[in-house]
Amino acid sequence: MGQKINPLSFRLQVHKNWNSRWFAGKRDFAKWLHEDTEIRELVEKKFASRPTISRVEVERSPNLITVTIHTAKAGVVIGRGGSGVAELKAQIEKMASLPVRINIEEVKRPELDAKLVAENIARQLERRINFRRAMKMTAQNTMNAGAKGIRIQVSGRLNNAEMARREKVIEGSVPLHTLRADISFHTARANAPGVGIIGVKVWIYKGERSE
Repeated sequence: MGQKINPLSFRLQVHKNWNSRWFAGKRDFAKWLHEDTEIRELVEKKFASRPTISRVEVERSPNLITVTIHTAKAGVVIGRGGSGVAELKAQIEKMASLPVRINIEEVKRPELDAKLVAENIARQLERRINFRRAMKMTAQNTMNAGAKGIRIQVSGRLNNAEMARREKVIEGSVPLHTLRADISFHTARANAPGVGIIGVKVWIYKGERSE
């Protein structure tokens, strides 16, 4: 039986870091964990119409919560004249226990971000685009953007089939067992009309990290 592990948690403290960075005692841990989850869900829900959010990092100090949003389209998050950030900050402060500061960081190459790639494929499947075409076009775009390798896997009732199955596309190499390998990984779900949920998994290999 295969022993599966998330490629990101496998590389923690090698060259990956936690998306939540804080330390809490027994009394505050559960409360802060729920707060972090609610903050991420709020950000994802607010921009759910288009896949723009790569990841949300939460860092806590004794008197401030810093929320860093990595996005492919900073202008969409910031809004006209900063109105989007101000509205988002007000919403987060309603659920947070401390004052909030929001930082926006732009993802320069969204084709190399597994979350954005997986959500892009999921949106295509929801629009009834052929799954093979969506996978191959996306894989080619990622390789053209400078990736060393990509692996895409979709599973479910593909092309309205009676029985669910799993299909995958691999371009280049994706060395999942090499700790130095910089792997971006994410999963997404497509609510395809008439066939239910189709799962999407994406691994992107960007090269080896020396540190």
